[in-house]
Amino acid sequence: MKMGTVNLLHLILVVTLILSACSGGDEATPAESGGATSEEDKQGGTLVYGRGADAVSLDPINVTDGESIRVTHNIFETLLEYDQNLELQPKLATKYSSSEDGLTWTFELREGVKFHDGTDFNAEAVVFNFERWMDPENPYHKGDFPYYPFLYGGFKGDENHLIEHVKATGTHELEIKLKRKTAPFLSYLAISMFGIASPAAIEQYEGDVNEHPVGTGPFMFEEWSRNNTITLAKNPDYWMEGKPYLDTVIFQVIPENSARLNALQTGEIDILDGMNATDTNAVEETQGLELLKRPSFNIGYMAFNTEKEPFDDPKVRQAINMAINKEEIVNAFYNGLADTATSPLPPSLWGHDDTLAPYEYNVEEAKKLLAEAGYENGFETELHTMSNPRPYMPEPVKIAEAIQSDLAEVGITAEIVSSEWATYLDDTKQGKHSMAMYGWTGVMADPDNFLYPNLSKTNTEKPAQNIAFYKSDEFTSLITEARETIDQDKRIELYKQAQQLFQQDAPWVMLAYTTPPLAQADYVEGYEPHPMSNDLLTDVYLTNQ
Repeated sequence: MKMGTVNLLHLILVVTLILSACSGGDEATPAESGGATSEEDKQGGTLVYGRGADAVSLDPINVTDGESIRVTHNIFETLLEYDQNLELQPKLATKYSSSEDGLTWTFELREGVKFHDGTDFNAEAVVFNFERWMDPENPYHKGDFPYYPFLYGGFKGDENHLIEHVKATGTHELEIKLKRKTAPFLSYLAISMFGIASPAAIEQYEGDVNEHPVGTGPFMFEEWSRNNTITLAKNPDYWMEGKPYLDTVIFQVIPENSARLNALQTGEIDILDGMNATDTNAVEETQGLELLKRPSFNIGYMAFNTEKEPFDDPKVRQAINMAINKEEIVNAFYNGLADTATSPLPPSLWGHDDTLAPYEYNVEEAKKLLAEAGYENGFETELHTMSNPRPYMPEPVKIAEAIQSDLAEVGITAEIVSSEWATYLDDTKQGKHSMAMYGWTGVMADPDNFLYPNLSKTNTEKPAQNIAFYKSDEFTSLITEARETIDQDKRIELYKQAQQLFQQDAPWVMLAYTTPPLAQADYVEGYEPHPMSNDLLTDVYLTNQ
């Protein structure tokens, strides 16, 4: 993430106002003496980032959740990365090229980069990481590594494993050979899960990256107090000269939205992530606070466990889609910061089918379908929900209660089961739910990232990312063909067919596409909420020091 060029006169005015507010105008400010905020003035300070839940793991290859990625993305770096406009940019790789057949990729790597333990980043380090990720026999392959198999077709030795080899062809030159063309391959390399870790640290700690995360990023891991704080310290040898500005970043867990907002208002935290949509008004009306909006790149939904009765019956799933008043939920809980959803692809992503007909709210038709399925008198079930806010679900328990009320109108009695984030992820991946509130924020700007992890038949083995346990051969065939098709127009057509099939099979109830609100103290500068929620804090500085 790079700061945009700031108009000098505008910056002088901003600094003048900030310092006047802090000092009451008693002291001369840099602006009054003719100077703007210098690089030296930006250095130092501690930023406290308030959030609703803790990270699950600090080993990026072992996570899929945003709370973990938010931290690991500042510790580890990937070969490529997505900027604010969702365009691929160089990171640890500065250049790349492919062979004519699209199978062999060559990367030039950034020189002069050190891991936090002082060892060199080079091509051999990348090879070491790939070997750890892709080989179950590797002594440091510890964990589920959920993202690797559903992107790369399994692990080393599996029939459909995508990678032929990864090898160093020079100190800072890397070659990756694929077995088949894969349209989103470069996007895979930009996903936070594939942050490059120090081989020396992995060996020293016997693969325990979760407790000893050592990367090349702007901040170094210092301490983790579970369900409380994660503390990162400035990387003094970071390859971006003069960056980062902050000395310390603390990710502070405050589960309750109202308590988190109060902490921002009282100065206990500096940035707030996750709030009740109605509290955006309070932020805008509070002097010293600023409302931010994360660009929309997510989906919020309720998943059915299609392995359990009666949710193995499409008629039941369709009936519940009709029984839930999605528009009323969006109006009640998102305060104008969301649109009702129809597709598992967000509208901001190419391939989204905007012709998809939504399930209309129709209680009588829902009752009719339930009767046809043999549930004229309804049934009893459970609705699982996370207790903490998510970008796509600002008030999950209250939204679950609204769904519970709608289901009661068609004779379905749903008991709400709420749990904290890490437990919730584990329970749903193990299929302990009947219905579950869920969502997804994209980590790459390709439809493959929304559809393949969450809906492919290949991702239903527990612990599963496809928590609907949706096992459509036709759907999986369509998205697999799209993954292996280079022509984007053909890919779009395949994805539209997949979305139509998804609508017919109804493994989810689509709820909302959201523009998540955040807030910060007005002395925080340089913070830009990223569409993918993997906010880099490299350019953030404080003006209240």
